[in-house]
Amino acid sequence: MGLLTPSALALALLFTPYLVANAQSSHSNHAFRHRRQTIPTLPGNWTSLGCYIDNTGAGRTLNAATFASGTTMTIESCINFCIQGHFIFAGTEFGNGGAPTASTDCNMRCSGNTQEPCGSGGRLNLFTSGGTPPPAPRIVPKVGDWVSLGCWTDAVNGAPRSLANAMNTNGPVDIETCTTACFNAGFHLSGTEFAGECYCDNALNAVSTKAADTDCNMVCVGNNTEFCGGPNRLNVYNYTGTALPANPGGGGGGGPGPGNVFPVLSGLPTGWAYNACWVDNTNGRILQNQIPDTPTMTVETCVQACAAQNFTVAGLEFSTQCFCGPALVAGAIPALESSCNMGCGGNTTEACGGPSRTSVYTLGHNLTVFPVPVAQKTNLPGNFTYAGCLHEAENSRILPWMLEWPTNNSATVCMEQCSQFGYPAAGVEFGIQCFCGDITDVTSANGVIGDEADCNIPCPGDPAHLCGGGARLNYYTWQGNLNVWHTPAVTGQYKFFVPGVIVPLIATVGINNKVSFLEKHGTGFPNSTGAYELDLSLASDFSKAWRQLNGLKSDVFCAGSVILPDKAGRQLNVGGWSLDSTFGVRLFTPNGVPGTNSTGDWEEDYPALTLQRGRWYPSAAVIPNGSVVVIGGEIGSNDKPQPNLEILPKPDGGDTVIDLPWLQRTDPNNLYPFVIVLPSKNIFVGYWNEARILEPVGFQTVKELPNIPGNVNNFLAGRTYPLEGAAMPLPQHAPYTNPLEILICGGSTDGGGEANDNCVTIQPEAANPQWVLERMPSKRVLACMVALPDGTYMIMNGATQGVAGFGLADNPNLGAVLYDPTLPRNQRMSILNNTIVARMYHSEAILLPDGRVLISGSDPQTDNPDGTVKYPEEFRVEVYIPPYLSTSLRQPTFTLPQHDFAYNAQFTITNVHLFQGPMSNLRISLIAATSSTHGNTMGARTIFPAFSCSGTTCTITTPPNAGVSPPGWHMLFVLDGPTPSVAQWVRIGGDPSELGNWPNIPGFILPGI
Repeated sequence: MGLLTPSALALALLFTPYLVANAQSSHSNHAFRHRRQTIPTLPGNWTSLGCYIDNTGAGRTLNAATFASGTTMTIESCINFCIQGHFIFAGTEFGNGGAPTASTDCNMRCSGNTQEPCGSGGRLNLFTSGGTPPPAPRIVPKVGDWVSLGCWTDAVNGAPRSLANAMNTNGPVDIETCTTACFNAGFHLSGTEFAGECYCDNALNAVSTKAADTDCNMVCVGNNTEFCGGPNRLNVYNYTGTALPANPGGGGGGGPGPGNVFPVLSGLPTGWAYNACWVDNTNGRILQNQIPDTPTMTVETCVQACAAQNFTVAGLEFSTQCFCGPALVAGAIPALESSCNMGCGGNTTEACGGPSRTSVYTLGHNLTVFPVPVAQKTNLPGNFTYAGCLHEAENSRILPWMLEWPTNNSATVCMEQCSQFGYPAAGVEFGIQCFCGDITDVTSANGVIGDEADCNIPCPGDPAHLCGGGARLNYYTWQGNLNVWHTPAVTGQYKFFVPGVIVPLIATVGINNKVSFLEKHGTGFPNSTGAYELDLSLASDFSKAWRQLNGLKSDVFCAGSVILPDKAGRQLNVGGWSLDSTFGVRLFTPNGVPGTNSTGDWEEDYPALTLQRGRWYPSAAVIPNGSVVVIGGEIGSNDKPQPNLEILPKPDGGDTVIDLPWLQRTDPNNLYPFVIVLPSKNIFVGYWNEARILEPVGFQTVKELPNIPGNVNNFLAGRTYPLEGAAMPLPQHAPYTNPLEILICGGSTDGGGEANDNCVTIQPEAANPQWVLERMPSKRVLACMVALPDGTYMIMNGATQGVAGFGLADNPNLGAVLYDPTLPRNQRMSILNNTIVARMYHSEAILLPDGRVLISGSDPQTDNPDGTVKYPEEFRVEVYIPPYLSTSLRQPTFTLPQHDFAYNAQFTITNVHLFQGPMSNLRISLIAATSSTHGNTMGARTIFPAFSCSGTTCTITTPPNAGVSPPGWHMLFVLDGPTPSVAQWVRIGGDPSELGNWPNIPGFILPGI
């Protein structure tokens, strides 16, 4: 899969709030990282103004000069470039106008210094020297004997040109060069349009009308203190002197008149030939793709430019203009050959069209001509209906999500894209643009349906139909509900649980029913060991609830964790922040019972016990043979990728690490990959926006799965750190004949940090696995997901903008959502309650044995523009009481005589008591032991096993093998309808790799097997 390559872009300002034509820049790839970037010491009197929105579609915030570098861009080099150009503003950007925004929006590292911020997508870090800005551009009232007549319409809705003769100027176009060119050609009227076009004539066409002066808002390319018209708008000047030379006739740059110019019949690229002279603009442009005008235009250069872009039709007009396309559109009709009478600017013997006339060349002899386009009102996809020609909102987009498809946009593909991502409102605009959103976006903006004639631009992918116009959309709405987000009467609630002593980034429920927390070095209180155990039963007594754990010798910052299947249920933690930490292998044995003080500590001994490769942001998983796979990460903080995996305990032999080129290719957006064992015993891996299946011995790829859908307007939106979403396997039900299904929710985009608002599911081992998308009620990155004992899933925590990392996300998502896989697609989500606590980067959510959800942490390090803390380190610990515990129903109870079982075995639970319904309402679920960090709940599994009951005794059949349920510990719940019991722990599958005897080195207490 190819990668988009963003880069730093420096821009310099003379005056900002107006439109100007801009060159495009190439981009190179830069990644979001953990480390926060800072502004360096600036030269002279230069100061930082913060992060600003840059509207690349409507005119750049800084528009005078650009300097791009894919490898050496820094804030200093950008400012030096601007100093040399005598500019007083400078901005660094990847690469919507000129308004300040949150500093966290500018979150891409400079290519020349990764410790400095260089803006982001549509965002720039803005700097000023403090100098006085030059005067604002204006409509020049008079130039010599030329007097302004104001702003006039031009070629609107297919009308002829207001001034018929295109003119070449001596130098870049401004009012002076255009009036001079028109004077020399003997014309009384001069007009500038679209910043860089000059037209002349002796009278305005009768269809031209006076427009508001504000419509002429594009700055002249030759003088940024002057306006040179706008889209379909002319700044017109009238010559009032007496020295005008005689008019020779014809247009500027045309050279010889009719009879002296000829079509080119030879010397063209292979297969290209002259077709005919065609009328342009009777009903709009007959070719939709314009090559930049040049005074040296020739037929050959135009045809070559079109061929290079894989177009099959080329057209030349007004001596210097070149257009391309796959066909002629807008009801094009042939013209008299003699009317294509303007010589090309670069060769005056070649015919380059004329006023509203196009010299057309084709590849091959077949030329398709589409009729005058109309709005598509029939054969619409799904339940869409046509709503009319919709006015765009003032100073904003009426529908929020924009896609640009220059060659294949159509109303049909736009509606299909919008509905696929759950949006019931679709609109096409300006030919190439597709917009998606909600019908409420239009109603809340008091959207106006206007004159159908205002939507007049053909679709490039369907020229028989219209794709809006300038600031007008052909607008379509879905009839009925695309998404049903339930709002239940009983939503559950967040509750404060206990004051914290740690800001954890890893949270784990132990088989002793206590919760262990780990934090990175430098977080929370000074002199902390960074490890604590919380006794849930003592939460009301702060002095007894927390126990500090010792034994950690290195920094667990962004390590991976998993629960081992040994008989002690030890917690394994691997990798870490930097240097020795990245090789760390740490073990903790939970012991004791609730209400009494436990005694265990963490065990770590570097270099006696290490990983084979240093890893920051690795994932870990117990695989079917009972060993642990550790996969991915980077070699250290903000460093090179570690694109491989290894096994613990280390197999015999030398280096046993297995390289994974697909992790090399997708770094850095693949960290903390999602690793889930499949019923076949193969392994699913999800990373960035890709997924594949590996076999569990040599870890070779069995199948590459389809790419994971992203955002509606960005297929490269990702799901793993730093574009952080969350993943879970959906429940498996005995007899386990259905393929396992995987759920992934949330994520973000590389560059702009546009948070994702959908969940996707797939059955990797189905015959034809495909991702199915369901829209969420809100956008969410840094998501956490918790499997509940009733088979539903809580989606919570995170932000609505940004990516993972310090200072890189904003706007916390305070609401919880419940996902119920038993409901129909697009009806599975319920909107639950809100918290008042921002739970963002380094927040976690885990299931407690009593069925509540524990929510902890948040360490976003996001500041306000004045440097004050916006989202603090979060010590408070909350619980969410799900709906099933919110109606005062008594939880069922049971007795579990034994706790350790083989596969495909039967065991009994006794004294089963349901307090609401009959035994026929009873369900039993197994929730695997997990460790949670960064939205990655490692080891997750939900199983509804087969069982039968007689009286108050139930016999449960364990899963059949390690593919359905990898060896390990599970919380066993009995459910009385929706209400779960307090869980008891069971181990299924034993310890086949004898981890209980590992590591056999001093300093580690081994539980045995």
